[in-house]
Amino acid sequence: MQLPFPLTEIDDPALIESGRKLFAAQSDFLKGVVAMSGLPPADRIEVCFAGRSNVGKSTLINALTGRKGLARASNTPGRTQEINFFTIGDAHYLVDLPGYGYANAPLPVVEKWQKLLKQYLSGRQTLRRAFVLIDARHGVKAVDEEIMSLLDSSAVTFQVVLTKTDKVKEKDREKVLAQVRDKLSKHPAAYPELVLTSSEKGDGIATLRAIIAGLE
Repeated sequence: MQLPFPLTEIDDPALIESGRKLFAAQSDFLKGVVAMSGLPPADRIEVCFAGRSNVGKSTLINALTGRKGLARASNTPGRTQEINFFTIGDAHYLVDLPGYGYANAPLPVVEKWQKLLKQYLSGRQTLRRAFVLIDARHGVKAVDEEIMSLLDSSAVTFQVVLTKTDKVKEKDREKVLAQVRDKLSKHPAAYPELVLTSSEKGDGIATLRAIIAGLE
């Protein structure tokens, strides 16, 4: 029986190669955006990454691009309230959404961030997919479900990427996968495949590159 939300398997060498080529191109930080008026022109294919604080989002972006210092992690809520745009070659934007789940972020900061995020997700025609990062040690938390519900209501397809899979034993991983699959079954915008990654070991990086390269 086919499991709901199976693990993505890409066995097409041409697609893997096109992912490698895409991310072998020059990648640069373009700008941090704090208001819709600051968004760059919607003239490229765009993917965005969302994840709660400390999920390994910056590390994953750096692993994808092969540039260690491209995306920077910050534990300061104020600094993370920007939507950061990176150019990949001349035809893609990679977008780093602010980390969520800061219990100590001031309420006005959180409200401003949520408003900007809703506007961005609802109004960006070139956004092809959101990747929601989930820590493989912890599974889906309530704060993750909030962002998934926001993506549902914005009609943005999202795909779950499990991070730090090298830190989880095989037997524990199956439990986490079962929990993630159960939570995703309630979200209509969830893409029906999961990606397992480890930025430290390089696992899943080629797969994720190929997925992004295959979006049109």
